[in-house]
Amino acid sequence: MSVTTDIMARPARLEPKAVLELLKPITWFAPMWAFMCGLVSSGASASGHWLSIGLGVLLCGPLVCGTSQAVNDWFDRHVDAINEPNRPIPSGRIPGTWGLRIAIAWTLLSLVVAAGLGVWVFAPALVGMALAWLYSAPPARLKRNGWLGNMAVGACYEGLPWVTGAALMTAGLPDAKVFVMAALYSVGAHGIMTLNDFKSIEGDRQMGIDSLPAVLGADVAALLACVVMAGAQIVVIALLWLWHAPIFAGLVFAVLVAQIALMGRLLAQPREKAPWYNATGTTLYVLGMLATGFALQGLHTP
Repeated sequence: MSVTTDIMARPARLEPKAVLELLKPITWFAPMWAFMCGLVSSGASASGHWLSIGLGVLLCGPLVCGTSQAVNDWFDRHVDAINEPNRPIPSGRIPGTWGLRIAIAWTLLSLVVAAGLGVWVFAPALVGMALAWLYSAPPARLKRNGWLGNMAVGACYEGLPWVTGAALMTAGLPDAKVFVMAALYSVGAHGIMTLNDFKSIEGDRQMGIDSLPAVLGADVAALLACVVMAGAQIVVIALLWLWHAPIFAGLVFAVLVAQIALMGRLLAQPREKAPWYNATGTTLYVLGMLATGFALQGLHTP
C-alpha cells in the first residue's frame, strides 16, 4: 500500500495538538524577528500602532509561516514517511485530506488579515503565500531545486517579513535601503536553508528532491552555506560603512567574526554539526539583522 493510500485509509480523527505541531511554532520566530527588524528599520514611532503591529506579528508568524509549514508537510508526506514518520500527517494524527484543508484555510485567513492591514502589507503577504505554495506544490515544487527552493524560503523567512514590517509603519513603499538590506539577508538565509536540509539527505535522494546537501554532498554544501551567509553579511557591512553607520557596521562585523569561528567546527563535521550551527550561528546572524535595522532607523533621523 502506498504512503498516500495508507494515510487516506486511516480513521478521520483530528487531534488539535497535532494541528499545532503541523503549523510548527518553532519556525515562526524567524519571520516574526524579521518583521520586528522591519518595524525598527522604518524609522517610524510605534506609538498608536500597537494593534496593527500585533496583527502583523500574527500574520508573519502563526499565519503565513504556519501556512507554509502545513503546505510543505502535505506535499512532503511521502518524504516524511521515510525521514520523519512521526510527523502529524505520515503518522496519521492528521488523517485523510485534513492536512490540505488546513493549508487552504490558513492561506485564506492569512490573506484576509493581510488585506485588513492595507495594500502595502497585503502585497508582500500575497507574494509570500504564492512562494509557499510554489515551493511545495506540484507542478512548480521549487524545493526539488535546492538553489531556487532555498531562495524562496529565504525570502519568505527574512526579506518579505522585513519589508512587511517597514511597510506597515510607513503605510507606503519603504525606503530603498530597506529593500536592499532585506534582500541581502534573504540571500544569506539561503545558506541557513541549506543547512536545514541536512536532516533529510537520504529521503531527498530517494524521492528525487535535489536539495543541495543531497546533490553536492555534505562537505561541499556546508562550505557553500558558509560562503553565502558570510558573503551577504560582508556586503551589509560595506554598505553600512558607506552609509556612514560605522558603529552598526562594526556590530555586524563582530557577529560575523563569531559566526566564522563557529563555522570552523561546522565544516569539520557538517552532518553532525548542522543542527548545532543552526541553533548557534543563526542566532548571531539574526542579531546582526537587528543591528542593521537600528542602523537604518538612524539614517531616517534628521
